Amino acid sequence: MNRYSTWKYILILFFVGLGLLFALPNIYGKDPSIQVSAARSAEISELTEFQITAALDEAGLPYKSTALGTGNLTIRFDDEETQLRAQAIVKESLGRSYVVALNLAPATPDWLSKFGAEPMSLGLDLRGGVHFLMEVDMDAAINKAEDRYISDLRSFLRENKVRYKTITQSKSGGLLIRFKNDGERNNGQLLIEENILDLNVITPDINENVSSLILTIKEEILLETQLLALQQNITTLRKRVNELGVAEPVIQRQGRKRIVVQLPGVQDTARAKAILGATATLEFRLVDEEHEPQDAVGGRVPAGSKLYYDKNGRPILLKKQVMLTGDAIINAASGFDSLTGGPDVTITLDGRGAKRMSRGTRDNVGKRLATVFIEYKMETTKKDGEFIKTKETIEEVINAAVIQEQLGKRFHITGLDSTEEAKNLALLLRAGALAAPIYIIEERTVGPSLGQDNIDKGFNSVVIGFFLVLIFMAVYYKIFGLVADVALALNLILIVALLSLLQATLTLPGIAGIVLTVGMAVDANVLIFERIREEIRNGNSPQASIHAGYEKAFSTIADANITTLIAAIMLLSFGTGPIQGFAVTLSLGIICSMFTAIMVTRGLVNLIYGGRNLKKLTI
Repeated sequence: MNRYSTWKYILILFFVGLGLLFALPNIYGKDPSIQVSAARSAEISELTEFQITAALDEAGLPYKSTALGTGNLTIRFDDEETQLRAQAIVKESLGRSYVVALNLAPATPDWLSKFGAEPMSLGLDLRGGVHFLMEVDMDAAINKAEDRYISDLRSFLRENKVRYKTITQSKSGGLLIRFKNDGERNNGQLLIEENILDLNVITPDINENVSSLILTIKEEILLETQLLALQQNITTLRKRVNELGVAEPVIQRQGRKRIVVQLPGVQDTARAKAILGATATLEFRLVDEEHEPQDAVGGRVPAGSKLYYDKNGRPILLKKQVMLTGDAIINAASGFDSLTGGPDVTITLDGRGAKRMSRGTRDNVGKRLATVFIEYKMETTKKDGEFIKTKETIEEVINAAVIQEQLGKRFHITGLDSTEEAKNLALLLRAGALAAPIYIIEERTVGPSLGQDNIDKGFNSVVIGFFLVLIFMAVYYKIFGLVADVALALNLILIVALLSLLQATLTLPGIAGIVLTVGMAVDANVLIFERIREEIRNGNSPQASIHAGYEKAFSTIADANITTLIAAIMLLSFGTGPIQGFAVTLSLGIICSMFTAIMVTRGLVNLIYGGRNLKKLTI
């Protein structure tokens, strides 16, 4: 009686061995590191690695190792102070063609990595991940709104046959409309006041601006525009984070123009920085074929045109009027051009954008249409001992292709340098264009949000509580208590192994879930052992008491664990953030405790007592 089949012991050993293998990487921790990836058309190569190591050696900064991966380079350091100093050195050495980001690289040995074993991800409240503080350029949001009003006003005045000279943004703020004469101005003023209620109409001093009006956006509309820009940027950032595959991100508003982004457990922080910080705004403009770009380079830019440069640095003149912007893009996918075989991006427009593109290309077949990629950056430079932040706008013509036919809802962008560039551009466009430029004003890897001292005390309290439980079980239940202690330790190992295998993010609420499951695992053993003692008091033999204890306590244990598992699943389904972290560890803990508290302890008890002629039990 009370014997397990050999296959059951093999099964237990298999799961325990697997648990130890996947839990083992967590004891090695992570190294402070910097991760370098290429921005757009640049490449990471051995030459890049040599350039970085030479710069670090010259600065006298020691590093543990370098690892050249696919599209990135990781340099490991012994401490965070060296890591931070090295980031500044590497950024200065490489220039703007590369993204240099802080990271925490797993220190897992190669032999473990070959099995796919990696340490579990830790939330920002423990350690690991990256924190961005971003600021939305509200001035640009207002300028963008004014551009839309300019386009609407042009169409509105033409439809109502009001003759005007120009509609431009005023240097002092607002919009300036110059009319043909005072009569046209009066007609225009009346129509605007009656139909466009978002604008204040101001008649300037007649001596300064003859036959003109100044329009300003109403204060409540400005506030609404800024709020919508902030909300749309938050929504876009959420989509981009989802594209990156980050677990339990935190993206929230801070004040009137700032956004906090926390990415716990993220590995490729360089790519995260590049994707989140990029605006990926596209504009489609007609090429000015009537004037020479070289004349514009000399300073003679024709009215109605603007000077740009392509990726090779060649000048090109484009019309100021924008045919279409990235706001109209609803989907983008990278692929290969069927004619040239080069990388391309297939663009899908919304209904309004498709109409504008159709109308614009219908009237300009045979002319060239340019695709302009616009990126906004915030650069930090040190001057006179102070850090100064400067905004920079990068405008680059990706391609300028001849319009062969009238375009509609779907078309292709070619002229990209690599498939990686096409994938990143498609990702950014698919996630949506930002309503206004956004700048990373603070970036750091994050330690414990509640303070390292509090985390240490919390960890110590868990360890002390765990060992007190072990001591109590050993003293009160003797040999059976020691069996329960072994199962309890295995339970923790299996939970950590599952978290590592699933690459789930462990947070402080997750630790609370683990502590709760430890208590439930002990509770299951207490139920079994007390049932065995009761059977012995009723006069049953030791072997029969062991068998009855496990059999009769099972239904109670299963009922308690299944109902808790249902609650955990509900928390996982409807909760967010920390609640989901608690639910994940609780669910995994329940599954592991059912295995260790019942199957593992039964196997150990059968090994110790099975098949023996017992007179009494030490319980």
